[in-house]
Amino acid sequence: MHIPFSALPDHSRLWIYQSNRKLTSTDISIISQALLSFTQQWSAHGDPLMTSFEIKLDQFIVLAANERHVPASGCSIDGAVRAIKDLGERLDIDFFDRTAIAFYLDERVKLIPMTALKKHFSDGSLNQDSQFINLLVPSKEDLEKGLLVPVSQTWLRRYLPAENVPG
Repeated sequence: MHIPFSALPDHSRLWIYQSNRKLTSTDISIISQALLSFTQQWSAHGDPLMTSFEIKLDQFIVLAANERHVPASGCSIDGAVRAIKDLGERLDIDFFDRTAIAFYLDERVKLIPMTALKKHFSDGSLNQDSQFINLLVPSKEDLEKGLLVPVSQTWLRRYLPAENVPG
């Protein structure tokens, strides 16, 4: 059963899907219609899930479910993945490319291939304060404070140039 995202409790579980490009207003309209239909019928073992979705930064689909109402099952999660894959095929968008890392730089999303991270950190275009987009935010409560995280607080800190330590 679909409910407004704002009405979901803070403990609701999230799944975040990253688009390989910025979504157009047409994409967002098509995605919103498809996800409204999907979340209205999304269920686990025949029991309707209390669900919703949001599109963040014109590039990320956030699916949410209140698992205290009905827990998501493996089959229901597989159904969500299929729905996102179908949208991707329909719109020629890849929501499953994990080789591009998302950052929020200069008021926009920038995807950087993993193979280029070291270069971006060494040339200073990325630094410890750069905002990494965390796709592993576990709950609605964590979404606002945990979607954009400084590199220094993530696994990406290993790419930061070594600091010079005075002798």
